[in-house]
Amino acid sequence: MKWNGVMPAITTWFDRDLRVDEASMTRHVEWLLANGCTGIIALGSLGEAATLSLAEKEALLRNVVKAAKQAPAVAAISALSTEEAVMLAKKAEQAGCAGLMVLPPYVYRGDWREMKAHVSAIFAATPLSCMLYNNPVSYGTDFLPEQIAELANEHKNLEAVKESSTDVRRVTAIRALTGDRLRIFVGVDDAIVEGVAAGAVGWVAGLVNAFPAESVALFNTAIENGCEEAFELYRWFLPLLRMDTVPKFIQLIKQVQQETGTGNARVRPPRLEVVGAELEEVRAEVKRALAHRPRVQSTPFPR
Repeated sequence: MKWNGVMPAITTWFDRDLRVDEASMTRHVEWLLANGCTGIIALGSLGEAATLSLAEKEALLRNVVKAAKQAPAVAAISALSTEEAVMLAKKAEQAGCAGLMVLPPYVYRGDWREMKAHVSAIFAATPLSCMLYNNPVSYGTDFLPEQIAELANEHKNLEAVKESSTDVRRVTAIRALTGDRLRIFVGVDDAIVEGVAAGAVGWVAGLVNAFPAESVALFNTAIENGCEEAFELYRWFLPLLRMDTVPKFIQLIKQVQQETGTGNARVRPPRLEVVGAELEEVRAEVKRALAHRPRVQSTPFPR
């Protein structure tokens, strides 16, 4: 498992009856990888995993692994209970996934002892390489740099961290404690250039679902040439990237996909598609972006 580059947290495609549309997801995965992405992360928050049954999750993972071919497919592991999370981790291994992205449990916001026990059980469930997902803004559980270092010392297969605290100082804090032991990814779209400057080596991205080549170009420019060189592309992208940081990020990103012909806006309840002023705002931002596209552009989405 190589933790590096731009790895989309892919959206889950639904048909008109809100069933998982595996054929469209296959085309989406192939298109993302053809445009330079280094791997695929399925069943994350953006993938609406909480609305999927265990059987749907297992089938989706098998489909993504097949579509990704030689590129790594990573399963996000999130559940209400530790038992269910461990079961999903084992099913991800059986499905052929190359790695796991491990989340704290839904709903319950435990203390460090409880959260350590939860994620440790998932790390120990399989030999797969693991990424710890830290998102205190969304999940209310904050894995502090000292705690992340403790986990890394105890679990050899913990090899990466998705840092979504929105504080890029966390990147340098983790590096100060762990050196090169962990591969640090930025998990907040509108902090990617700052995160790279602080030492991040990867990006778990959201708007990449509609703009993969542009996302890869932004990341690579920041890595290879620094913030100043990346800023022109970053400035073009920021209004869209900020959609990844609000409560309706799933609806907004899927709407961007629909507006760009790279997906549809369907979501499973309790989420509903955006309407009214919210919809018009998304359309205005996409229209602006498409009218001033950068030199690097994604290939047309396959039909």
